Amino acid sequence: MKTGLLATLISLTMSAFALGGCSSAPPLFSADGRPTQQIQCPAYGGWHNCTDNAKAQCPGGYDVIDQSSADSQNVMLIVCKAGASQ
Repeated sequence: MKTGLLATLISLTMSAFALGGCSSAPPLFSADGRPTQQIQCPAYGGWHNCTDNAKAQCPGGYDVIDQSSADSQNVMLIVCKAGASQ
């Protein structure tokens, strides 16, 4: 019986730690209040994959807030134009 109780306590503790990590980062917004989206793609493909993903996320268009390359990854921070997000 003690083994079952110990296993339950360990499981509950691990669940609490896992859930605590899920909401640690606040959402990011542009200066005008629009929610941003981060798009990552492999650097070896150039920016083509990132722009294709951005177009899929924002079929009505998007604005690039920032873009960078590091650790073999291209990263774009975008915001969809008004009424353009899915």
